[in-house]
Formats: sequence, C-alpha cells, structure tokens
Amino acid sequence: MSDSPAAAVASPVLLETIENGVALLVMNRPDKLNALNNELANALNQTFEKLGKNEAARVVVITGAGRAFCAGGDLAAIGKGREAKDSRQLEPILRAGMGAMLKMRMIPQPVIAAVNGAAAGAGMNVALAADIRIAAEEATFGQNFSKVGLFPDYGGTYFLPQLVGPSKAAELFYTGDMIDSATALKLGLVNRVVPGAQLEAEVKAFAARLAAGPPIAIRLVKQTLFGSEKEALGRAMEAEVHHQMRCFASEDCLEGIHAFFEKRPAKFQGR
Repeated sequence: MSDSPAAAVASPVLLETIENGVALLVMNRPDKLNALNNELANALNQTFEKLGKNEAARVVVITGAGRAFCAGGDLAAIGKGREAKDSRQLEPILRAGMGAMLKMRMIPQPVIAAVNGAAAGAGMNVALAADIRIAAEEATFGQNFSKVGLFPDYGGTYFLPQLVGPSKAAELFYTGDMIDSATALKLGLVNRVVPGAQLEAEVKAFAARLAAGPPIAIRLVKQTLFGSEKEALGRAMEAEVHHQMRCFASEDCLEGIHAFFEKRPAKFQGR
C-alpha cells in the first residue's frame, strides 16, 4: 500500500512499512496462505509491542500477502506435533498469539484489518481483534476449528459473540463453516465490503483519513471502547489455551488433521 516505505522489513514473515502516519503490516507467507507458525506469531507479538510505543504510527493496517488474509494455524506443523504428542509444536503459537491479540486490541492506535481473502480459524480472529474490518468481495471467513477437532483460539470466543451474539457464534463455532463477505457484512463482522481490485485504495484512503484526524481524541475513544476489556480478554484467551491443549491431545484432533490432509470427512469418536 506504499510505493516508498519509511521503514524496513520487520522479519521475513511480517513486512512492515510506515508512511504518513500509517503503519502497514503484511503477513508474508503467501505460499502457506499466511498460516500462523511460531515465527509469524512471534513477529506479530513483537511488532504490536513496538508499534504501541511509536508516536509516528497513528493508524495500523494489517493484511495478508497473496490471495489469503490468514488461513489460521499451520496445520502441517500442528499435525507433526500431534503425531509426536509434543505440545511444544502448538503451545508457543498459542501463547505468542495470545500476546499479539491482546496488544493489538490495547495499543493506542486504531487498527484496520484489510481482509483480502480467506480468514480462517485463528486468521479470522486476527481480523476480529482489529477495531475495524474492510473486506474484499472475495474474502471468506470461518471458525473452522471444529473441522479438525480443535478449540477456537486467538480471542475468538471473546470477539465473535460480541459481534454476532452467542447464538450465531455458537453456530459458526459448532459447524466450522466458511461464510462469504456478503454474509459477514450482514452479520456485522465487517464494516464494509469492496471489490477486491479496490481494497488497497479504499483502505489506504480510509487509513489516511484517520491518520489526519486528532490523535489524542481518537486514542481516547479507542481506550474508552476497548481499554476496559484487557482483563476479560486475557482470561478468555487463557481459557482458550487450556481448552485448546486438551483438544490437541485428543484422538479427535489427530483424526481431524488426517482427514483434512486426506481430503475426506472426519470420523470423530469423542476420544
């Protein structure tokens, strides 16, 4: 979204530029649909920590490289850990993501998620952690944890019911079904939907508008809207980690991951 970035690459998996008060973060694993591994989760955590203290950044935009926003957790890495019964393949991603989402919600700057494609699992919850979501018409959303026998994480159990209510959240969590951008707009999951070819320009113009606004007033509004959530969100994500590790250890998780890669329906046994 910038032809002349004012900052260098933060890491190979998370590109960062700052120009005219707008910080742009690009999740950069396009060959993996920007799936979250330890490196990307830690980069997000560290970068939001840094940006929260950067007075030059008045607005933060987060998006994905290539055709996806973020496909969620890297199931190849998670699957290897589950085969080996090694929680070290999952818990660090959860802990880094927990820190990143809390910082994203609590940093003083407004955060805009530019959802350019699929936002699935934890990737959907990265988008939900933002203050505002602008989606391409091609974008899709899904809490598809149940498809692989896992529990929602990255703040999903906190953010989603706030936006759509507990009953609709339950449906999305239980089924794991993907929804299109028009449905997401109708449910209030996104603020607006634009043609994919126009997403970058729309987000850039909107971010510039916010960056030109009064930073003290805007930051105080964000603090008022979201600042009181810190403890409740932290508790919710701590519970998510606990429940996720229990699900990770289950036979259902192993079956779900096998079924995913074998492109067949999973046969869950409740074990």
